[in-house]
Amino acid sequence: MNNKLTGSDLTRAMLNRGDKEIWCAVADTSDKEAMSDQVNNDFTARIVSFDNGSFLCTSGTEWLFAVPIKIVELTQVEVGL
Repeated sequence: MNNKLTGSDLTRAMLNRGDKEIWCAVADTSDKEAMSDQVNNDFTARIVSFDNGSFLCTSGTEWLFAVPIKIVELTQVEVGL
C-alpha cells in the first residue's frame, strides 16, 4: 500500500502542519492539469490556506487543486551566459 502524500493532499498536509505561503502549480480541474506543461503554465501561486474545499492564494483567488512545487534561482551556467 502506498501512503505517500502527493499533489493537493500534500499541500493540505503542509498547511495543517503550519507551513505558510506554499508555492504551488494551481488549477481548477485536477492535480494533473496543474502540473501539465509547466514550461508554459503561468498558473503558480503562493497558497496560504485551505477552507471549504478550496485553496486560497495570497492574491485572494480560490483554486480547487494546488500541487506544491520547488522554485529555485537559475545560475549563469544554466542560462548559457
